[in-house]
Amino acid sequence: MDVEKVKQVIAKIRPQLQMDGGDIELISVEDDGTVKVRLIGHCAGCMHAQQTLTFGVERALKQFIPEVTHVVNVT
Repeated sequence: MDVEKVKQVIAKIRPQLQMDGGDIELISVEDDGTVKVRLIGHCAGCMHAQQTLTFGVERALKQFIPEVTHVVNVT
C-alpha cells in the first residue's frame, strides 16, 4: 500500500479534526492493510473518538484507498 496516499488522505481530513481541537498522527501502514494512527489533542480523550476513527478516518481512507482494511488508534 502506498504510504504517501495514506498521508494525502489524512492531510485532507486533518483540518476537520483540528477544528475540534484534535489532530491525527500516522504511525504505520501494515502489509495487511491496517493503518495505525494516533488521535491527539481533544480527540485523544473524546468519548466520540471511536466514532471519529471508524466513520471519519477509516471511511475516508477506504474511499480513496481500497487496500485499507481497517484503522486502529494506537495510544
